[in-house]
Amino acid sequence: MDHIVTVQDAVTAFADFMEPTDAELAAIEQEMPVVLADVDLLDAHIVTLDRTPTELDERRIRRARRRALAARVALLNRPVMTGLSGGAA
Repeated sequence: MDHIVTVQDAVTAFADFMEPTDAELAAIEQEMPVVLADVDLLDAHIVTLDRTPTELDERRIRRARRRALAARVALLNRPVMTGLSGGAA
């Protein structure tokens, strides 16, 4: 007996409704500096996982943390885009 679920997944895997909307892509683009700053911060922490952090490592983490916070502040201080649907109230 064939399962319909596997056929259904293959049929709807590339449906139009599964693509991100223009508004969602714009929101992702706006948040990208925060994401990249967080990646830099994680990289700085990952380097120190297998050893004791040196002075240089600590400075790198502090700089990465400041950049991540600055990116978040810049995102919060941007004017709110009107016309976006979805999202929390």
